[in-house]
Amino acid sequence: MSTTPLIEARGLRKAFGDNEVLKGVDLSADEGTATAIIGPSGSGKTTILRSLNVLEVPDSGTVRIADATVDFGDASVDRSTRRDEVEALRSHSGMVFQSHHLFPHKTVLQNLLEGPVQVQGREVDEATADARRLLEQVGLAGREDQYPSQLSGGQQQRVGIARALALNPEVVLFDEPTSALDPELVGEVLAVIRDLATSGWTLVIVTHEIRFARDVADQVLFLDAGVIAEQGGSEVLRDPQQERTKQFLRRVLEPG
Repeated sequence: MSTTPLIEARGLRKAFGDNEVLKGVDLSADEGTATAIIGPSGSGKTTILRSLNVLEVPDSGTVRIADATVDFGDASVDRSTRRDEVEALRSHSGMVFQSHHLFPHKTVLQNLLEGPVQVQGREVDEATADARRLLEQVGLAGREDQYPSQLSGGQQQRVGIARALALNPEVVLFDEPTSALDPELVGEVLAVIRDLATSGWTLVIVTHEIRFARDVADQVLFLDAGVIAEQGGSEVLRDPQQERTKQFLRRVLEPG
């Protein structure tokens, strides 16, 4: 029996000046799956991810997450309605950035409470209990009163993941979550993401960690020059069919 995907994007186009970064991209993802988006630098990976929660506004195409849809090509939508549509779409997702973007003047716990309490209007006691549970989940129990400057880069990124989860999103979007970390700190962040994937979260991950994607992803999209050149399950990373995908993986996995 077929099910409706939790995430669906159709015909996404985006240009920056004369540079067309996305050229009519389609993607979908089912609830409880992990999707990895891979590809060379400049291929449009991050633009796709940021389009899913409208941190980047596509020139045309539609994005749907759960019951919220935005048709970016519909010029008849007034500004107020479009703002409401975008807020509804964003309410379904949490974002983890390349750099954690924590508030440096707030403690770890205060960083996690900002969204649930100030944006969602949840009760402080309830949000605090959830935040402490999430910090334990990402291996940072007991760090609630520390400030970001007192944490390693890997710990800060794990706080960033917990902060995204604190919003109770249906989808978690990861934009190269390990790219800004020292190599020895990468593993601790990937371990948290792997745990989320096996726990049934719906994840969309832009990553250059190919071996990690091969182990975790239910779906792989290889993006090249603004189009999806190959997609499928993890077999895309084990036995790619397109020559461009093979070439990219050789360069990544066998440098030099």
